[in-house]
Amino acid sequence: MTPETVLPGTARALLARLATAQSEGRLPSLAAAVVRDGATVWTGARGLVDGAAPTEGTQYRIGSITKTFVAVLVMRSRDEGRLDLNDPLERHVPGTAVGHVTIGQLLSHTAGLRAEPDGDWWERAPGVDVAALLAMLGPERAAFRPGRRFHYSNLGYALLGHLVGRLGGVGWHEAVTAEILDPLGMTGTSYLPRPGHARGWAVHPWADVLLPEPAHDSGALAPAGQLWSTVPDLARWAAFFAGDTGGVLSADTLAEMCEPAGVDDGPEWRIGHGLGPQLARREGRQLAGHTGSMPGFVATVWADRAAATGVVLAANATNGALTGLDSDLRAILAEHEPALPTWSPDPAVPPELLALTGTWYWGPTPHTLRLAAGGTFELAPVGVAGRGTRLRPDGAGGWTGLEGYFAGETLTVLRASDGTPDQLDLGTFRFTREPYPGESWA
Repeated sequence: MTPETVLPGTARALLARLATAQSEGRLPSLAAAVVRDGATVWTGARGLVDGAAPTEGTQYRIGSITKTFVAVLVMRSRDEGRLDLNDPLERHVPGTAVGHVTIGQLLSHTAGLRAEPDGDWWERAPGVDVAALLAMLGPERAAFRPGRRFHYSNLGYALLGHLVGRLGGVGWHEAVTAEILDPLGMTGTSYLPRPGHARGWAVHPWADVLLPEPAHDSGALAPAGQLWSTVPDLARWAAFFAGDTGGVLSADTLAEMCEPAGVDDGPEWRIGHGLGPQLARREGRQLAGHTGSMPGFVATVWADRAAATGVVLAANATNGALTGLDSDLRAILAEHEPALPTWSPDPAVPPELLALTGTWYWGPTPHTLRLAAGGTFELAPVGVAGRGTRLRPDGAGGWTGLEGYFAGETLTVLRASDGTPDQLDLGTFRFTREPYPGESWA
């Protein structure tokens, strides 16, 4: 594995937590990596693969993490103008019984399709071809009306894989290789396993004995869970979700993918889904990534986008419980080596932007407008609850809201006759330099 770039005490604490998880979980092998600011800062492994410790080149099957690669292909096609997320599937894949659902609904698991195809447990059986899969898609494949609720569907991602294959004129996995893996240098990820890969095992529930699990080609269901990968490649994928897209996607598109589009029912959502990535809330942080499982394997890629950190895990056991381990590893890194904040002045702020900063009033309510790092503005109420947002230049002389009530709304600067900023119009909300200017106060 890659040499550590964390301190020895941090590395020992991370390895101790990993060793506990491997031992208590009775995992034949368990490998992990921690990512910070786009770089892998620690890797570790416990257990054996064919009698030796896992290495950087050891492949594990990553199951549903495969879906995130398919989702990136869909979003690249959207950005290139080849489809719209509101397009019905029928427009690009004609002749299916579910052609009315939209591409965006399939991406976010809100199309209402059932989770699994008919027949044998597909993950432990040889896959069917696309024609056979499409023939299964009758009205009974709907669990809910489209758009009603989140309902995870492997069928939906099988359809998306077929879609991107049709658009690209090649197999979906060939498109993944050409458009994602090669540009990001992820040479350890492949459709079928390579020599030296970890073998998948089921661990007996009441004895320390193993049963080999099958590793079939999933055929038409492959876009839902086929790929094999290594810990270094998964670490690169975690860095991708943390913001280092390597030019494969724009930052805006990645942010769009990581916005909640559907959540599991409950009094407080903890697990949800964006346009491809799974989302989770833990200890006040929002994570983006995906978990994966296939017979004999479990894997995890989670990124904390706000903190630019990530954790990846891979094990070769069917019943390997990894829940919470990524949070523990992330917490160990934060405790032993907290991120160091930095600040530096910006010597190139145009005077016309400085003239916009300061106090503005919406009616009688004071707000501050502050020029922040990265050329964005921060609008915030002062001392009271209210609506604030970050804004960025829209390229046409205005500003676009990035969050909250004003997300997507445009801020326009209105000027007095002498050219000085007089009002801010944010989606018809008028902000002035004085509360209710020109009106008499009793």
